[in-house]
Amino acid sequence: MSNDIVLHSNNIISMIEKAKQNTLSAVNSELISLYWSVGKYLSDESARSSWGDSFIDSLSDKIQENYPEIKGFNRRGLYRMRQFYETYKDNTIVSPLVTQISWSNHLLILSGAKTIEEKEFYINLCIKEKYSKRELERQIDSAYFQRYLISEKKLEPVQLEKRTKSHFMDTYILEFLDLPKNYTEKEFQKAIIHNLKDFILEIGKDFSFIGEEFRVQVANSDYFIDLLFYHRGLSCLVAFELKIDKFKPEYLGKMNFYLEALDRDYKKPNENPSIGVILCASKENEVVEYAMSRNISPTMISEYNLKLIDKKILEQKLREYKELLPDNSSKL
Repeated sequence: MSNDIVLHSNNIISMIEKAKQNTLSAVNSELISLYWSVGKYLSDESARSSWGDSFIDSLSDKIQENYPEIKGFNRRGLYRMRQFYETYKDNTIVSPLVTQISWSNHLLILSGAKTIEEKEFYINLCIKEKYSKRELERQIDSAYFQRYLISEKKLEPVQLEKRTKSHFMDTYILEFLDLPKNYTEKEFQKAIIHNLKDFILEIGKDFSFIGEEFRVQVANSDYFIDLLFYHRGLSCLVAFELKIDKFKPEYLGKMNFYLEALDRDYKKPNENPSIGVILCASKENEVVEYAMSRNISPTMISEYNLKLIDKKILEQKLREYKELLPDNSSKL
């Protein structure tokens, strides 16, 4: 009976995961189709208008003035859409494929591939390998296309560390989907935390996910850590806390409180002390701070800093999230 329940539950989970993937694929297809249509419109109107490129500049200003909540349609975004359409409009091989990869990957290919043949190559590679932005960037940076052309035998792409596949939501899809007009700041933050979890698993070496809103108990009171991971290379628990706010010193105190609870109740004897990562996004800046036990040696601190995700990468991700921050947030 128990084996049958496990089998049936696994079948249902597979259906759920497939439905999630189909939903994201459908949203991505709609998004890319929209950008293609806007790019065509801008291309046609720019050609007809006596204003030239200033037509797009004026259009962007008007959109931002009347619809400030719409993301991605600033001057830079509109020029990218026109470039996207004009690059592939006459290519009967590529144009049917454009909706099958993310907008982030399209932007990488447009900027990183010099010829239309190279662009076509990377689009097909993305579709075949289901590459994330980071994975595609690695192939472009390694000049895989050029090496493939001169190789006497079939050259395989640069191999990346295999990770558990997740439905990583491209930042542009997150923008495009939008939250309801009356969403709360807590709902917004939860959506970002879920996206952040996928980002850490994708880019963070040796991270294994343990839980979201992970509960720790201190003196009969429950507290919840935004994200908790285990780092295999460091043999320790890593807690992440996201604040849609300016950095405050008390955030370090609260994180240290969490770390003591983790070390007392969850850390195994052979593991190293837990560490915390605090991420703060406000209109003024992005701050990433590490919280570590005072008992950790300087050598261990150096190892932690070396093996954790680089602060600059996390700060860049926070900058992407900042573009989605609600304008009326009381904390900003």
